[in-house]
Amino acid sequence: MAFPTPEQLHTYVEPIASSHGLDVEKITAHRAGAKSAVVIAVDSDAHPDLDALEVVSSEIGQAFDAAEASGELNFGAGYTLEVTTPGVSHPLTAPRHWRRNQGRLVKITREQAGELSGRIGPMNPDNTAVALILREGKTLSIEVVEFSSVAQAVVEIEFSQPPAEELTYAGMTFDDCVAQRKDQ
Repeated sequence: MAFPTPEQLHTYVEPIASSHGLDVEKITAHRAGAKSAVVIAVDSDAHPDLDALEVVSSEIGQAFDAAEASGELNFGAGYTLEVTTPGVSHPLTAPRHWRRNQGRLVKITREQAGELSGRIGPMNPDNTAVALILREGKTLSIEVVEFSSVAQAVVEIEFSQPPAEELTYAGMTFDDCVAQRKDQ
């Protein structure tokens, strides 16, 4: 039996993650010397803590061990399992990623219009666009960015407290935030 692919492992991981209210963001599996390595990134709106990750890791390990014992999976000489969260470098590729990072700075590369940096505001009701809070000097503006126009988006790390005015806009409803743009 061949070494399991991330897609095969996903069938074991997804039900366990879902039972804990978690989304499976990424699975990597590769041979690493005598033991194989399986790394699973999970996340939720509540951002799982270490205790939750430990419980999920234990359940996934038990499922993998049972599948290996029954011949459904074969990790070779053994495997190490790491269950973690995606981390700040994980690209924003789904509406839930934008929602979970509301209020944070983001750098966006758009299909047609180049790069843009700003603070993630609220999403529109149908989860197809986000209000981006832009700052130029002391002036704030709001730009609606359609997710379909985004080629890549990554959260930027901040080392200082975000300006209160930006966080106020980020905490508004989408309609109120966009209305502010029209008032400027």
